[in-house]
Amino acid sequence: MELPQLDRETLCQWSTLSYPDLVKELCALFIGSELIPKDDLNDLIDRAFSRFRLKEVVRLSRLKNGLNVLELWHGVTYAFKDLSLSCTAQFLQYFLEKREKHVTVVVGTSGDTGSAAIESVQGAKNVDIIVLLPKGHCTKIQELQMTTVLKENVHVFGVEGNSDELDEPIKTVFADVAFVKKHNLMSLNSINWSRVLVQTAHHFFAYFQCTPSLDTHPLPLVEVVVPTGAAGNLAALPGAALPLPLQPSFRKLSWLLA
Repeated sequence: MELPQLDRETLCQWSTLSYPDLVKELCALFIGSELIPKDDLNDLIDRAFSRFRLKEVVRLSRLKNGLNVLELWHGVTYAFKDLSLSCTAQFLQYFLEKREKHVTVVVGTSGDTGSAAIESVQGAKNVDIIVLLPKGHCTKIQELQMTTVLKENVHVFGVEGNSDELDEPIKTVFADVAFVKKHNLMSLNSINWSRVLVQTAHHFFAYFQCTPSLDTHPLPLVEVVVPTGAAGNLAALPGAALPLPLQPSFRKLSWLLA
């Protein structure tokens, strides 16, 4: 798949957009009107962000000495994954309803993916979700977010081992193509392209907010520091970095759980 080429005029137009409108423009580059008409696509994205606590969904907080923090935690579960998964779930349900299909989503989690995935599809009639969480390795809040959802389509299981170890049986399941096809299985982990697509908007929005003008040649450089556990939130960076002068700097997080 070839990535769309964005010219400076497009970037200038996008630089004034709100975060939801930027997501709409980015998604429209990859989701043609023959798949989802533009009006329907916009409605799905609006619906995805309708439960966020912040009207603008995402905002940039300006600190001292040129430091800025992009606030990605205003979704229902307080995880940045609410942003991409809320949209992904809307796209998924759109296609399932049109095709009269049902899928079973299988998710392994260290905490935040499971909560956000459950929130995005709970109560959906065409989706069942199975979440595997590592017992004793999630925060109490995350565990409660997953285990207190009383919807018939939500199935949560505690497993022995850490999140990396529970990924192995999930990989084995998805490697069995015949089994996956027979049971209509899919994943909402970071391998899902729709998640990557929506997460690309984080980098565009942050760049536009940090850059006072796009009239300079070359465009100003912005360093992006990304805290990460398993690097899933970095998946969108290569696509975003193509038209923008972003300098990534990754910081590994070690989670200390009481």
